[in-house]
Amino acid sequence: MSTNRDSIHHEQVLKRQTYALAEGADEAFDEETVVETCDLRSASFAQDLGEALENLGFAILVGHGVDQVNYRRCVEAIPRVFAASIEDKLRFRAQRFGSVNQGYFPIAETSQLHPDQVEGWVFCRRAFAPPMAGNYWPDPALEPLFRAHWQAHEVLVAPIMQAILGYLGCDPHLYDDRLCGTNFGLRLNYYPPMPESGAGRLLGHEDVDLFTLLPAPDIPGLQVLNRRNFKWIRLEAPPGSIILNTGDYLQRISNDRLPSTTHRVSVPRDPAARALSRVSLPMAIYLWEDEVLEVLPGLGDPHYPPIRTERFHTLITSKFYGDDYA
Repeated sequence: MSTNRDSIHHEQVLKRQTYALAEGADEAFDEETVVETCDLRSASFAQDLGEALENLGFAILVGHGVDQVNYRRCVEAIPRVFAASIEDKLRFRAQRFGSVNQGYFPIAETSQLHPDQVEGWVFCRRAFAPPMAGNYWPDPALEPLFRAHWQAHEVLVAPIMQAILGYLGCDPHLYDDRLCGTNFGLRLNYYPPMPESGAGRLLGHEDVDLFTLLPAPDIPGLQVLNRRNFKWIRLEAPPGSIILNTGDYLQRISNDRLPSTTHRVSVPRDPAARALSRVSLPMAIYLWEDEVLEVLPGLGDPHYPPIRTERFHTLITSKFYGDDYA
């Protein structure tokens, strides 16, 4: 059975955890640990979020103020994005822009490492420049809808990063300029029905970014690896909430204090839910390619030297796209 150790030489932060990429029949689950809910309106938000990320690497955000009407429209539109013929979709096949692979990923081709049962489509900031929409969207009329979605979530990036920095004892505004006009990847995921229990929909991995914002999906399946006992937690967030998880950038700059957290998407236990398609809209928050990732001040002797963001990002994602990607 394949494990994450098969590609560990690509990692640019320390990852001690070992796990099978796909859910096994004898998998151990943690039925007791609760993913913390953090309210952005609370005076204790920074402390609550920091503790949640340090303990587990995942948090459920409420009080965020993001319009749910537009989100529901996006959920309804995602199947339309993927309804185009395969010939039309392959015209937009993913290719690298800067650090990020942007465009269409056919099913089982999210990466060379993962035969994931999901179609994906990644849109970065350049896809939302109106004159360019036809270069990135199979149906350019959908661009304004998803533009409103990422703009609503981008508003959360600065307060979240300020909270994280404050929790770590740093100047909360240290990253304000670096996250102005954020480098992001908005990924549309379409998981077709899986009537049989079968393999996972999205195999075990860690995100490469600072953090990821994921509006709570309608269909369950998200699982989080608890680093304390190496059991998996089935995460089912309430409708309207946003799931946040840590990534490799954040582990690097936090000197391993906020580790990049392992997660996957498995098929639901309920056969009726397995017969339904599943969609999700994770938004990965990156830094721009010319920025330098270096350990934040006050966090002890650095475990890592400074590194240019593009170099860091592409060295890691070579595990997904091949050694020449970097």
